[in-house]
Amino acid sequence: MKAPRQSRQAALRGFVALGLAVALAGCKPQQPSGASAGAASKPRIALIMKSLANEFFLTMENGARAHQRAHADQYDLIANGIKDELDVSRQIDLVEQMIAQRVNAIVIAPADSRALVPVCKKAQAAGIIVVNIDNKFDDAVLAASGVKFPFVGPDNRKGARKVGEYLAKKLKPGDKVAIIEGAPNAFNAIQRKLGFEDAMRAAGVVIASSQSGYWETDKANQVVAALLTEHPDLKAVLCANDSMALGAVAALRAAGKLGQVLVVGYDNIAAVQQLLKEGRILATADQHADQLAVFGIEYALEMLKTGQPPADRETPVDLITAESLGRE
Repeated sequence: MKAPRQSRQAALRGFVALGLAVALAGCKPQQPSGASAGAASKPRIALIMKSLANEFFLTMENGARAHQRAHADQYDLIANGIKDELDVSRQIDLVEQMIAQRVNAIVIAPADSRALVPVCKKAQAAGIIVVNIDNKFDDAVLAASGVKFPFVGPDNRKGARKVGEYLAKKLKPGDKVAIIEGAPNAFNAIQRKLGFEDAMRAAGVVIASSQSGYWETDKANQVVAALLTEHPDLKAVLCANDSMALGAVAALRAAGKLGQVLVVGYDNIAAVQQLLKEGRILATADQHADQLAVFGIEYALEMLKTGQPPADRETPVDLITAESLGRE
């Protein structure tokens, strides 16, 4: 009888051990779907843009979504934007949300070149890869924060200079022009202003005024309307994006000066292309919004794969005129 009892006790101990193992396994936390997920999980990339009221960023989002659909086996995409160009606090909140969701990478076009640095540093400290696109973070703030993010985007000063040089061919030395700047806390706005200034000064053109339209059509409309009264001999308006160029055209139409004062922009959004063909807008710059986020996403995927941050990458920016549109 002893041997069977020992066998039963051994079997009982085996069942108890198995039950404990199952129970302990059930108590373990599940692996998150973000940065700490297993290798079998697809990485999640968050694209955080500026104002989706701006056609440029809608084009950017559409390009990113098309890329993800074509590479659905490689990554998942979460795309978000803010209501207007100045909603910096909301963009910070979006980054915080992505940190909480433990995404693998954040590709961001910051609304503010300085204010977004701390929260992106927080993301990086949480193990999330951060790639900066479109509007470059401020180098001094990055250095002071002891953080680096790869920048993928165009040379905005070079692009604006191309536009300004094309405009200068239609002007003569001593002519007066005005610059409508983007948001003053945005690196790309500063660079575009510098590019316009480079071209105007080289041509001997007088910059009568330079004011911010904060990237917005309505604000630019108000600024240009006031400038037309203050400087009735104005010959051209150089706008740091196409949304503001649309506002400038509306102000010129209201003042009865459409066709008398030249307008240039930056971004090549669809809304300006007919105006380019009609000569209402003389030129703009195309920084290929549909590919800009894609370049950033591809860099993020590369960094996730290799563990090495790539160097900054300059992306193309092209001069667009009625002639170049006619060749397309």
